[in-house]
Amino acid sequence: MTPTEAVGIALDDTRLLADVCGVNDYNLHVLERLLGVPVFVRGNEILLESPDSRLRRLFSSLIGQLLDAIGEGMPASPDLITAIYASLTPEGSGPVPGAARSCADLFKESAIQVPGAFSKVYPRTANQALFLRGLATHDISVAVGPAGTGKTYLSVAWALREVLSKSRRRLVLTRPVVEAGESLGFLPGDLGQKISPYLRPLYDAMEALVPYDVVRRLEENHTIEIAPLAYMRGRSLNNCVVILDEAQNTTKEQMKMFLTRIGEGSAAVITGDVTQIDLPRKSESGLVHALSVLSGIDEIFVSRMDGRDVVRNPLVRKIIDAYESEIR
Repeated sequence: MTPTEAVGIALDDTRLLADVCGVNDYNLHVLERLLGVPVFVRGNEILLESPDSRLRRLFSSLIGQLLDAIGEGMPASPDLITAIYASLTPEGSGPVPGAARSCADLFKESAIQVPGAFSKVYPRTANQALFLRGLATHDISVAVGPAGTGKTYLSVAWALREVLSKSRRRLVLTRPVVEAGESLGFLPGDLGQKISPYLRPLYDAMEALVPYDVVRRLEENHTIEIAPLAYMRGRSLNNCVVILDEAQNTTKEQMKMFLTRIGEGSAAVITGDVTQIDLPRKSESGLVHALSVLSGIDEIFVSRMDGRDVVRNPLVRKIIDAYESEIR
């Protein structure tokens, strides 16, 4: 019988040890689930016991990359641990298939520093990191995935970085005005006030990133523009970032119209969840149609996220998995 051996990694800083372990040692439970063996703390050491030398080496590499990531300012989240594990194992797809570099390096390179923001924005899963890279290298980027995968938050963070650093002149926010299963009736106010409730998720993301007065100043000087999708026909949007949120609720005609508004020096970001389409039954989603029709255009980047990318709350991930299981 092969004797069980322990491998330990000593941490000098007790705060660093607390970051690695997570709240109520939750990260230790994540490590145990991934590695299939006990992981525990003794004094200032985090240890793993296993007779498998390969597993001990994997543990050392995983903790090493996690410490590197924490040193760069990234939160030691369960998603980061899972992404690092996937990048180190043959069964995991890794952050970039075939890439000879660490998952932590990819996360660090993809991070966004928004001028005046509360903190730096780091991706929390490999797919999120790839989405941020796609935003930086493509004029049109599409993020498709379930609720809680960070599509809107990351899109807004990148767009704010572009306008606050003056790389682009304006941020245009738009979405189709489709109610989610209930009629809201007549909304009072001017056009901006009428569309504002529909764009609340975008404003929530902005206000989580930068102080409220920054958002208000951008609105007052028209750096941020609210543009209902139905009113965009005939426009040419130059030197700006355009975010189309809830794109699954566009019609085919609306999506074509939106995509052909993109002018010189502009970038478009399209987000949507094809499992939550609120269009009338006879209407085909413009997002679903566009993903098929435009699949051969290399200049359009498509990020497909799933339940593994949900970062809103672990319970949300379980809810999404349950619904997907029922559909299957």
